[in-house]
Amino acid sequence: MPASIKAQLDFGYPWWLSYGHLIVIAAAVSLLLLGYARKWSKVRMLLVGAVVLWSTIAFLASRFVLDVNGRASLPTQNFLRSGTGRVLDMGAGTGRSSIMVLEARPQATLVALDLFGESYVQHFGPGGDPQEKLLTNWKVAGVEQRAAIQPGDMRKLPFEPAAFDAIVSSYAIDHLNREGIKQSLAEAARVLKPGGEFLMMVIAKDPWLRLTFGPLLLHSGTRGPEWWTSRLHEAGFQVLEQGTRPATLYLLSRKP
Repeated sequence: MPASIKAQLDFGYPWWLSYGHLIVIAAAVSLLLLGYARKWSKVRMLLVGAVVLWSTIAFLASRFVLDVNGRASLPTQNFLRSGTGRVLDMGAGTGRSSIMVLEARPQATLVALDLFGESYVQHFGPGGDPQEKLLTNWKVAGVEQRAAIQPGDMRKLPFEPAAFDAIVSSYAIDHLNREGIKQSLAEAARVLKPGGEFLMMVIAKDPWLRLTFGPLLLHSGTRGPEWWTSRLHEAGFQVLEQGTRPATLYLLSRKP
């Protein structure tokens, strides 16, 4: 994608996730200069220097490794290898995962489902029409002709059984409580065709997340791969592959 187009994509995540560390850097550097001018002890200077070093590394990681407001890529090429089919994006938000799938699979079509309610506002902020924001990102990416929006709850999907060839869900199901997760996975299995694939991506407490945000962003619903594998098995899925990306756990499963 050309840089001019990439720059126009706006996934709406809060500014501090990408640039908040710059404030810490500025404050720590100011303290470092003050300490130098006032001839602070080596211990105090080393402590302030360590904050400068950490905040600089954390900024680079959040901006260029995690890059939550950047364009995403499929974590595995085994998802929808046929390249065609009807895909459901459960908890589509502002369209990051929708664009990820539609760009990687140019013959596929997609339905983006989201409540566009309280949870949406918590993650992307108030103001504007949420569906319009999603549609705008699709248009910028040039995929709007192969995508449609369906307001709805992933715990009770408004679709007939076996309506989709594949499902993707990114950083959405893990925001639900245990019962909500159980309901959503059961619904995913219901609307997926036999042999269909389900790609789920959730937040992981990995070294990247701990380095970048430490205790500020330790997601309350974060669980390990064994827990998620068990929930998928309970819903009737066969787990084909699991892996990690920075701050992300992904599981690829299939409905037998």
